[in-house]
Amino acid sequence: MMKFGVLQFFSWPGRRTALPEVYRRALERIDIMDRSGYDCVWLAEHHFTTYSVCPSIHLMAMHVADRTRNLRIGTGVSLAALYHPLRLAEEVALLDVLSGGRVNWGAGRGFDPTEFAAFGVPAAESQERFREAVDIVLAAWRDGHLNWSGRHWRFRDVEVLPKPLQQPHPPVWVAASSPPAIEWAAGQGYSIMLDPHCDRIDLGAKRALYLDGLTRHGHATGGRDLPMARLVAVAATQAEARRVAAQGATWTVSAYANKDNAGGAIDAGRLRRTAADADPVARYVRDVMIQGTPEQVVEQIQALREQVGLDYLLCAPVSHASFVLFTEKVLPQFL
Repeated sequence: MMKFGVLQFFSWPGRRTALPEVYRRALERIDIMDRSGYDCVWLAEHHFTTYSVCPSIHLMAMHVADRTRNLRIGTGVSLAALYHPLRLAEEVALLDVLSGGRVNWGAGRGFDPTEFAAFGVPAAESQERFREAVDIVLAAWRDGHLNWSGRHWRFRDVEVLPKPLQQPHPPVWVAASSPPAIEWAAGQGYSIMLDPHCDRIDLGAKRALYLDGLTRHGHATGGRDLPMARLVAVAATQAEARRVAAQGATWTVSAYANKDNAGGAIDAGRLRRTAADADPVARYVRDVMIQGTPEQVVEQIQALREQVGLDYLLCAPVSHASFVLFTEKVLPQFL
């Protein structure tokens, strides 16, 4: 059976409403997810931006765990390069225990120079810090006492407590958008989350690259959920859906492009460039997003299943109405 998760942002566009209202509305949507057949809510961590005001997804996840019963709770993602890895291991393990073993741990490197600078992490070291932190967290969960000697951290005989409730540890994903990141994850045998910024052709190519890498490195390809993130716009008419999609794409592109990376995060994982790329918003609406009436969205999801092997849709609805229509009209077609 196909699985569905929601990549939950806490966006504050234009600061038009009080921030507590942003959280209240998001938590109400999560309550609906808990009783509607979604597999997991994946909480997005961002810092110093109104694109999503959720700087502590582990704190938010604990609040979500307390008010839900069925939903798994994912970190989408813990920005591992910004953490002390032992603190990260402790927090996620504690969340797993207190949630009754409902944690999906997603880890990512991050992309924003503002975040790296504010937290004192040299951007040039972020990749190696991320990779080492992931390895340390898993070792801290598996080993009774941790001994570690790496490039950035050294630990001797540290008992990291608590251990996660799920054994040997919660299921783990790493965010991977570029071919080198996909190759590294495949080599380690880690499952991956595929990014929301590439077009459908690249999405299939990345999945194939990853599965080939698993095989070459002697890791099993079966039994893995591989969430594919897509922005989603759903409306009663095609014209309205396209308007909502354009609005959501504009917000996404502007939120990334106005950072110091000049939109590099959006382009980092793209495998191809075409003449039609001049307008990034148009490219998003045309080639990246899932958008249309409920019937059209069902057809697009079915096409992605056939064309790229989609078996776990990690959807990011770009409006509340899109979330409601997706939940009421689209999701039941696959359950």
